[in-house]
Amino acid sequence: MNTIVDNFLNPEILVKYGPSIAIGMLETVRLSVLVLATGFFFGLVMASIRAFRNRYVNFFIVVFADIFRALPPLVLIVVMYFGLPMLGVRLSGFAVAWITLGCVMTAFTEEVLWAGMKSIPKGQWDAARSTGLTFTESLAFVILPQAVRIVVPPLTSRVVATVKNTALASTVAVPEMLSRAGEALAEGANTTPLTMAAVGYLVLLLPLVIFTRHLEKRYAWSVH
Repeated sequence: MNTIVDNFLNPEILVKYGPSIAIGMLETVRLSVLVLATGFFFGLVMASIRAFRNRYVNFFIVVFADIFRALPPLVLIVVMYFGLPMLGVRLSGFAVAWITLGCVMTAFTEEVLWAGMKSIPKGQWDAARSTGLTFTESLAFVILPQAVRIVVPPLTSRVVATVKNTALASTVAVPEMLSRAGEALAEGANTTPLTMAAVGYLVLLLPLVIFTRHLEKRYAWSVH
């Protein structure tokens, strides 16, 4: 038991590296907020554009969504981080992680919202248009609000996955929580920093999981 405590809950290591990991946790929160905000905004925009059914525009949206949903986020981050400088574009690791994970979140958000919009009965469109609303107004005030409620469960699950994916930013030298824990592990030759990082992710994600479950129950409904 003493060996377990010494390796995973060492008081001296906790005191020494706790502040650094706490700062990394703030960096994780900052990156998560930016990625989610970016993904939700552009995902909503792309799904709305697809509703106008322009064949050529929709083709590029579908290609974008398929690529960023198919490729592992880690591969995308590494390729962008090391590939962009060859094109004369130099971005920080944080910017690369934000853009890459934001694109992944955008792709998933767009596809989930589009599926929700397609599940709305055509009669809803017809009813909205019959009241004098334009196509855009029908989309904004009738279809999208219903679609958002339908897709709450898969979308909120994606939020949790996205927050966990921010740990991949450590591969491009972003000083987020896992990165700082890894540095402390190497320096202190003790696994206590990883325990602190695990607790940090639990603190971040457990309330989010509980909140998303509440949303799923609140907005669960069926469309007939």
